[in-house]
Amino acid sequence: MKNQNVSIQQPAAARQTDASSAPRAWQRMLSGRRLDLLDPDPADIEIDDIAHGLARVARWNGQTLGDHALSVAQHVLIVEAIASERNTDWPSHWRLAALLHDAAEYVVGDLISPFKNAIGLDYKAFEIRLLEAIHQRFELPKELPNEISIEIKAADHIAAYFEATVLAGFAKNEALNFFGSPNGIGENLSEELKKLRPMPAAEAQASFLKRFQLLSAG
Repeated sequence: MKNQNVSIQQPAAARQTDASSAPRAWQRMLSGRRLDLLDPDPADIEIDDIAHGLARVARWNGQTLGDHALSVAQHVLIVEAIASERNTDWPSHWRLAALLHDAAEYVVGDLISPFKNAIGLDYKAFEIRLLEAIHQRFELPKELPNEISIEIKAADHIAAYFEATVLAGFAKNEALNFFGSPNGIGENLSEELKKLRPMPAAEAQASFLKRFQLLSAG
């Protein structure tokens, strides 16, 4: 799977200059792209922007131990490692899907689950639409097969269990109640996750990009 460069295109919403036009619904990225948040164009999505954003979005609203926030970039690396260990026969594109499963958060941030539930389905629809555009940009199906989504979600819950108990102050029985038992991974990975420490943003960003390049070339 090859990552093809795209030219910078300015979406129609961003080109509107009429004072009577609707309020701005696009975000300017450091790459120079302008991403229409209501109607995202895959051509306006760039992996460097995703990596930069995810490395600076904090999991658990920043309520974690350590000198650095646990970033979403580090979280998705953990989820991909868990999913890959649980599914050794997966081709690289499903592993890439696991790495990108929270990629929409480079724009919308990482809202904690209670707040998402309070906002309701409109927020979820917005997030899904952006993730579908990200999938299109990197040659993944807009909607993943159900069995792949289930495995990514299982890996996400296992990652959350370790993050919660190691870094976010959850008791084990409390984490078991919310995220389930962290079964299905080997002892080596389990021991590694028990020693989880947040990476600095620059390190998480570089590690994310390195893993993305490896998987997208597969």
